[in-house]
Amino acid sequence: MHNALESVLKYYEVSNHQLCVGGRPVSEIAAETGTPLYLYDLNVARKKFEMLRAAISGEVDIHYAIKANPHPEVISFFKGLGCGADVASLGELNRALEAGIPVEDIGFAGPGKSRQELEAACRAGIGSLNAESEQELEMANEVAGEVGCKLNIALRINPAFELVASGMRMGGGPKAFGIDQEEIPRVLKKFKEWPNLNFVGFHLFAGSQNLNHDSISDAMRKAFEVFESLLPDCPKPPRFINLGGGFGIPYFAADEELDIYSVGMCLKQLLQTKKEKFSDTKFVVEAGRYLIGEAGLYIAQVQYVKQSRGETFLVLNGGMNHQLAASGNLGQIIKKSYPMALTDRIGCSVTQSCHVVGPLCTPIDSFGKKIELPEVAPTDLLAVFCSGAYGLSSSPLLFLGHEEPRECVFK
Repeated sequence: MHNALESVLKYYEVSNHQLCVGGRPVSEIAAETGTPLYLYDLNVARKKFEMLRAAISGEVDIHYAIKANPHPEVISFFKGLGCGADVASLGELNRALEAGIPVEDIGFAGPGKSRQELEAACRAGIGSLNAESEQELEMANEVAGEVGCKLNIALRINPAFELVASGMRMGGGPKAFGIDQEEIPRVLKKFKEWPNLNFVGFHLFAGSQNLNHDSISDAMRKAFEVFESLLPDCPKPPRFINLGGGFGIPYFAADEELDIYSVGMCLKQLLQTKKEKFSDTKFVVEAGRYLIGEAGLYIAQVQYVKQSRGETFLVLNGGMNHQLAASGNLGQIIKKSYPMALTDRIGCSVTQSCHVVGPLCTPIDSFGKKIELPEVAPTDLLAVFCSGAYGLSSSPLLFLGHEEPRECVFK
């Protein structure tokens, strides 16, 4: 049993074995648009947002991490739900502003911000530039002086602890991200040397793609200990703290869905017990993958059903050039298969084991080996689920010059 497939299918309508998006069979949509194709079902995204909103305290704001999926309609959708935005480039900042996200609800992270990006952050008047090095702070002070503004600064902390069981660990040990926790008190004292910088708080993002609620909860408890220990060194009480996120979604056969309600219960307890010390602080969690990942489908057509020495290969008209993460080439240590299904045979009995590959001239262009599927024929459509985050925008579209996939958004 593929747990992730079972988990994600509960968010979708299936009618007579036909996978549907926006009330229409995927096969009908694909006949109009052609393939390869990305479909984003914002009804699924709304359900995930409502789950997260219900789980965490109403006192905590939610920021959408644009890096997960920068499609303008997706950003506007989350803005309409009341989300702020976390951006990591000038391009993402511009998209957030174009979507009408209030500037005070925009945080800008990233370890290599350019002078141009710092200037844009100043001119926009964003809520927080999440500074990741002392050199960045020096440059930010200089740029803000040239622009003639006070730039809001949150220090991104590289904590002494790691977020255990994360897909990618962004904190603990030597890291390109953030300022080492033990250096933060010294850096805080330097704000008196930076007249153009306005200290507003902290940002701590320890890791991503975590499905273990105990691990996330433990990291939150440790994060609050860090913030509390830094209060005596702050030039003023922090009015903003970004707790990060790291909320994962099931991708692989053995994955179990994250118990977001247990995470929320831990956060509510922390806010209650620490209320007096952080009475003037607005807390934020950031989520990208958790909100949009399961709302996206990558749809490709089977071009050929090929036999090779007793094994069956399904050759699709799109592959890792469009969906790099599903091929395992965007950070997987051990290659595992995303949930996949034929769009018009959902729930049908499996009859064969197939290797699912793309059209590219490389053996790494593969979505999975020995995938259990019903009988497959050329022109059938295959859906790769959990493709809403780190899909199209994270893929090598120019590799071999194939046509780019279409994108369709359903609200």
